[in-house]
Amino acid sequence: MRDFRDAKAMAQTLRDVLQPKTALTRSESLEAIAKIFGFQDWNVLAAKIQTDASPSRRADGDNAERQEIRLEGKTLDRYVGFYRLSEGAVMTISRDGDQLISRLTGQPSVRLYAESKTGFFAKVVNAQISFIAHTSGMAEALVLHQNGRDIQMKRIDEAEARRIEDLVAERLRSQLPSPGTEPALRRLAEGLRTGRPNYEEMGPALAEATRQQLSSLHRDVSEAGAIRSIRFVGVGNGGVDVYVVQHEHRFLYWRIGLDSDGKISTAWISPGL
Repeated sequence: MRDFRDAKAMAQTLRDVLQPKTALTRSESLEAIAKIFGFQDWNVLAAKIQTDASPSRRADGDNAERQEIRLEGKTLDRYVGFYRLSEGAVMTISRDGDQLISRLTGQPSVRLYAESKTGFFAKVVNAQISFIAHTSGMAEALVLHQNGRDIQMKRIDEAEARRIEDLVAERLRSQLPSPGTEPALRRLAEGLRTGRPNYEEMGPALAEATRQQLSSLHRDVSEAGAIRSIRFVGVGNGGVDVYVVQHEHRFLYWRIGLDSDGKISTAWISPGL
């Protein structure tokens, strides 16, 4: 039986089958196969294939058993830069000698260890990063593989990265809620409780993650029950608003952030009191 590692062969088969009826480019067929397997696009699937093909990969994803290799400095330099996760978060990749260091906005730095020319893993957390290279050799995006999710972040310039980080820093200083986060939270919570969230109100990455995790999200929120009251408690890491929500049966902490279009870009739920 074929799986996502056979994506290129499947894309060619798709083209062969459809060729008499409709013209389908190689790029279009690869994108179609990526969608079939539930990935955001071909770049994300390609990074997943590369990570999965690593000889040090284990079925349980335990980074402790991964094999570290050494890469030349000129290869590492191609990955140094800034990658946008959301309106309020940037992944900064820097170099320290023969290693890369990653830092997500509002979080501590994490050392990365190479396991292939484009694949890296962390030791302090169970996470991997794959870089997607442009034809020039410079990375144009990275994919974070963590908690069963593959999150693509596109490269941005230093000025844009600084703008985002400064915005987050100002939000942390002000400790004021962003306009619209409370009503967005109420709509999201009700959608998850009923099992019918409005994906049009979410950014693409969050919508994809919600679809993948809808079963468990629906279970957790429906068990908590409908919302009774909401109280803003502050601005957390990454500049997201933090609320403590009294549901019918329990408290939950909600972290929520909106993008410049007013769509929900970040949402997390954790047990409350």
